[in-house]
Amino acid sequence: MQAFLKGSTQGVKPQKDKATASSSGENKRQKPVPWVEKYRPKCVDEVAFQEEVVAVLKKSLEGADLPNLLFYGPPGTGKTSTILAAARELYGPELYRQRVLELNASDERGIQVIREKVKNFAQLTVAGTRTDGKSCPPFKIIILDEADSMTGAAQAALRRTMEKESRTTRFCLICNYVSRIIEPLTSRCSKFRFKPLTNEVQQERLLEICAKENLKYSKEGIDALVKVSEGDLRKAITLLQSTARFGAEKEITESLVIEIAGVVPPKVIENLLQTCYKGNFEKLEVAVKNLVDEGYAATQILSQFHDVIIEEKLGDKQKSVITEKMAVVDKCLVDGADEYLQLLNLCSVIMQQATQSA
Repeated sequence: MQAFLKGSTQGVKPQKDKATASSSGENKRQKPVPWVEKYRPKCVDEVAFQEEVVAVLKKSLEGADLPNLLFYGPPGTGKTSTILAAARELYGPELYRQRVLELNASDERGIQVIREKVKNFAQLTVAGTRTDGKSCPPFKIIILDEADSMTGAAQAALRRTMEKESRTTRFCLICNYVSRIIEPLTSRCSKFRFKPLTNEVQQERLLEICAKENLKYSKEGIDALVKVSEGDLRKAITLLQSTARFGAEKEITESLVIEIAGVVPPKVIENLLQTCYKGNFEKLEVAVKNLVDEGYAATQILSQFHDVIIEEKLGDKQKSVITEKMAVVDKCLVDGADEYLQLLNLCSVIMQQATQSA
């Protein structure tokens, strides 16, 4: 009798589990997701702008063979998204978790992790079929994100593992600066440079997201997002989400984007430049003090000043003197110098050069 009861309870239990699983699945779907994750490319075809990388990966996916890869380029250009999308296409949603090991700079990645975690994962052999019956490559993928922050010893330990486990494992190194990766690793990988995204590509993707999220926007607002993000699509999408949440039902305008991004309004920069041209040091002193008191970052002011000065009607020699001073001021700011004094120093040089030309 007890055995019968035991059997009956065991039979009922999975249904209960199924119900709880489905309810938890519904809860998961309802959770708000950052738009950067929500609109991350799900397949290689969705990756924006990086045609060469996409073409090579598509050929590799067709032949189900992949070399060791090294992706490098500025942040927010799709390096991690591309390899994750390729891995999902190769293995499908079920096998993806088992066959892809992703390590980021946030994980400890010294020589010990390479010797233990990476080596142990690389030594595992895998079958060449998926759970849905489709064929898949008989190797795993190890993604080392931000590989340029790995120690030299860890990189040296990795090169031997790369060679020994080439039958069962492929490596994908992702970094911003390829010069920080040791030569023996770069020679073992196919290198791909990810270019900063063009304004048109960014605009297209942002407008696509605006349409899906039913956002009101102005053309100037989208242009401002593109300009502020400087080729970083991740930054542009995050700013778009922040602006949409901040503005609630409002339209996404240029002024709203500038306010959220912490950028100095162009009019403020223009006014400061005009004060420099007037040649009155007392007024310049007051203007710089007001700007610093407003809480704007000196590095941000410097960056915007650079863009404006390049377009100004000054002589080449004057521009070279000003930009050289900008470089010195930037170095001083990095070293922790006083923001007010450094900005005043730069503005006095601009004033000096402008009055000379007059």
